[in-house]
Amino acid sequence: MATVGRPGAPDAYHCGIDAAMDVIGGKWKVLILWALDESPRRFGELRRMLPGVTEKVLTSQLRELETHGIVSREVYDEIPPRVEYALTGRGVALGAALQPLGLWGREHVLGKTPQTATPS
Repeated sequence: MATVGRPGAPDAYHCGIDAAMDVIGGKWKVLILWALDESPRRFGELRRMLPGVTEKVLTSQLRELETHGIVSREVYDEIPPRVEYALTGRGVALGAALQPLGLWGREHVLGKTPQTATPS
């Protein structure tokens, strides 16, 4: 079985789940992806959408997601300065991959039945 090294670490990934968890591991990363799913957001908007996250942790998690190519950071040359975070193509693909996990959580943890489309 071939393995790929972790960025900056001598040990290796053992499977795709291991590699994906390295990218999304942490309490806030998946929620950041959820918050950015609809549109780009400013830092303050993200803080309001994620009650309980500290400024330090949010900054750290955004930087890690940016390093992995999941989130982009755009700085606008304005007064006051404006910075927006958005999902990259890779981030959109990751969000799509996480949708089945969200559906599982709704059904098996929250006890809500999956929404089905009604014919028109």
